Amino acid sequence: MATAPPGTAQPKSPKKIVLAYSGGLDTSVILPWLKKRYPGVKLVAFAAELGQGDELKNIEKKAYASGADEVVVKDLRDEFARDYCFPMLRAHATYEGDYLLGTSIARPLIAKHQVLVAHQTKADAVGHGATGKGNDQVRFELTYMALDPKLQIIAPWKDPVFLADGLNDRETAIEYAHAHKIPIVASKKKIYSQDRNLWHISHEGGEIEDPAAEPLEHSLTMTVPLSKAPAKPQYVEVGFAKGVPVSVDGKKLSGADLIALLNTIGGKHAVGQTVLVENRLVGMKSRGLYETPGGTILYEAHKALEQLCLERDLFHYKQQVALRYAELVYYGQWFHPLREALQVFVDEANKVVTGTVRVKLFKGRALAVGANSPNSLYDTKLASFAMSGYDVTAARGFIDLFGLPMKVRGMKQKVKG
Repeated sequence: MATAPPGTAQPKSPKKIVLAYSGGLDTSVILPWLKKRYPGVKLVAFAAELGQGDELKNIEKKAYASGADEVVVKDLRDEFARDYCFPMLRAHATYEGDYLLGTSIARPLIAKHQVLVAHQTKADAVGHGATGKGNDQVRFELTYMALDPKLQIIAPWKDPVFLADGLNDRETAIEYAHAHKIPIVASKKKIYSQDRNLWHISHEGGEIEDPAAEPLEHSLTMTVPLSKAPAKPQYVEVGFAKGVPVSVDGKKLSGADLIALLNTIGGKHAVGQTVLVENRLVGMKSRGLYETPGGTILYEAHKALEQLCLERDLFHYKQQVALRYAELVYYGQWFHPLREALQVFVDEANKVVTGTVRVKLFKGRALAVGANSPNSLYDTKLASFAMSGYDVTAARGFIDLFGLPMKVRGMKQKVKG
């Protein structure tokens, strides 16, 4: 049995652990290690189908081969789109201006169902494969705490015994997997850490970690390189009902199918590629390559419809709310009462966000070029240069009153110009 380094407190040994299992390097290594760490423990590998493509192929066989006693796979794609991606879209939340929160928004859903599986299988612990440097550890553990504080949390990458066994980076994890005949895809030549779901795929590691280096094109998965995007634009029309995407080119679709279709269309035009140096919650900066083709189209379309339908003060205040909402999602606080309260405001504002938006896709860009809504506040007569129907003389008094504080300051104090 693995023992803790001298001076390290021994944690209570769990009887059954529900592990968030992706089939990737980290969680594949963890399964057999947990058997050694806690002799007699039962392991439930929980895998969530969130639109990973072929990543879950043979996942049950792989989990059992890696040491799982039970395997639970749930298809959560519709719930992911309906209850997580689309509420976030209605908030129009982006982290630090560029990140559409694809990994961040998925973790609370996975953790929620881990807790449910723990209850169903009578497990006394839940676990994850996130490291002590990343954001995901916070997202998983805050959700566990919010939904069932009694469950013991197992996080091997923060366990001193795990580190004492020499497992302290992806290279040593690969060596451990090979030594224990654990089936993995990662290699030292292709060392990227990737997370894919219906909303996006993220890439970290390798040359991406160098902020001065351009990420290699072979890392792209959901989108083509910009150089290979078609020379002709494509137009796509997205329909919304109260801020929720409901159709593409007039065809009504489920949330998951709608996102998947836009991923395919946007991916062909290299839409949604972002290279970002971001501020992690735990303090350091990190660099990632993100592909979010469908999400980028939806954000562009939703923005155009909000611009058309929302009253000015409401629209401006909602933009402020979006910044805080994005932080809550990024920080793993999806089940925080503030996020839930902000959602009520966001959804109330989106009651008028109904209509269609035409988006032009061309050479990596998604541009809303036309929008229609029965709730549009746009008045062509008022917006035109024609002065009929508008009392231009009222503007003089408005400016006098609106500018009065600046006028007084200009009279009483010297203003540097």
